[in-house]
Amino acid sequence: MADGVVLDGVLTRLVSTTEDDVDLLAQWFASSEFVEHWGGVPISRDEVAEKYAGRRRPRVESFLVLEQSTPVGYAQYWHAGVAEGGIDMVLGPEARGRGLGPDAARTLLAHLGGTLGWRRVTVDPVRGNARAVRAWEKAGFRQVPSEAENLVMEFRFPEGRQD
Repeated sequence: MADGVVLDGVLTRLVSTTEDDVDLLAQWFASSEFVEHWGGVPISRDEVAEKYAGRRRPRVESFLVLEQSTPVGYAQYWHAGVAEGGIDMVLGPEARGRGLGPDAARTLLAHLGGTLGWRRVTVDPVRGNARAVRAWEKAGFRQVPSEAENLVMEFRFPEGRQD
């Protein structure tokens, strides 16, 4: 792990991606099932290496989502302002529907709000991806009005909270 970030949830652990993860990530992002709601088009190994193996730090932080010690998905957060930004996440088909997504999202939220002091986090699931929308809602996100192609959902941290 390049910067040593490890985030522990109840069901998941998120670890920073490194160049050592490119082969696994490239395999996932080459699968039409994996990218079904992540642009819908398989991604080349070179693009995966450039975007998802940690090369965009600190603007974008990339993570493997682990269930116990087994990699089951990818997550990232990106900065959009001083105290806000967004999360993107995709789990492999075998990991879906088991509570891993909401757990990983809550784990990221704890880091973003607690450690980094963010006030607002957004996600933008594909409108037809009901499973993802439910997962984000379970993690505490709520839909906000938007004309965007994808839904826009947000999580706002309570004002004056004690971290």
